Amino acid sequence: MRSSRVALTCLCGFLGLTILACSRPGGASKKVAFVTNNAADFWTIARKGCEQAGRELADVEVEFRIPSDGTAGEQRRIVDDLLAKGVGGIAISPVDPANQTQMINEISKQVLVITQDSDAPQSNRACYLGTDNVAAGRQAGDLIKEAMPQGGRIMVFVGKIDARNAQERYQGIKETLQGSKVEIIDVRTDDTDRVRAKSNVADTLVKYPDVAGLVGLWSYNGPAILNAVRPIRDSREQTEDHPHAGHQAGQRRRIYGQDQPAARSRLSWGFSSASAHRRDAEFAENSVFSFLPLCPLRLCGEIFLGA
Repeated sequence: MRSSRVALTCLCGFLGLTILACSRPGGASKKVAFVTNNAADFWTIARKGCEQAGRELADVEVEFRIPSDGTAGEQRRIVDDLLAKGVGGIAISPVDPANQTQMINEISKQVLVITQDSDAPQSNRACYLGTDNVAAGRQAGDLIKEAMPQGGRIMVFVGKIDARNAQERYQGIKETLQGSKVEIIDVRTDDTDRVRAKSNVADTLVKYPDVAGLVGLWSYNGPAILNAVRPIRDSREQTEDHPHAGHQAGQRRRIYGQDQPAARSRLSWGFSSASAHRRDAEFAENSVFSFLPLCPLRLCGEIFLGA
């Protein structure tokens, strides 16, 4: 699938850089690593891209690492372990780029580093490879306006608003909705805790009964929204002979988020919704391939993949 190809391209380019800069004598294997920012299902797809890159590149070992708690501290521990194992390159999605810039700069003195999925532009990473998140946010904003032509109030949900990809997606949404009849109530974060992600939605439905849109910025937010709204759907079905019962909530809630199978099933539940797509596995694949051309030049820049 396309998301696997993203991971593969990412990894292969990354490997190319490492091979040129960090090759070992005697044809020994080159080691590179792909570090995620949480354990969302999105990364399961990206892992496929890394595995594909590993199969396509000879004499290459690829480690795919997932921080158990989705924190910057855990990412640091993973990176230290990878360095101790002698990896020649690391593709990382920084959890907190502002506070991880120094760490990335330190790592860049030892091995090749690129950022993927979420950038740390002030760091010395070789390049960023991933989605143009501001553009993705604008696309989501357009979908929101299309689904809510009469306007209304929406709540935004995400794991960590400190992550640059979350900030940029939110920025794109705000830019697009400026001057429209759609009002953003606030942003609710869950620190990648799935239970909390669902409870944030449930709390919103209670606290803001007039909310007309529920917008998820990270892949698991869409399914979390669905799971929280499902009881409303069930209630509506039980009272379908009484059209005013339950405020016809199922018709009023709009659901958005990164594409994920659980989110796509929402259409069968009668909710008006849309999804901005990403090429998840492709960007991970690209992370590996990106190492080759960049290594000798140590370029700094951005490589955007179609949202």
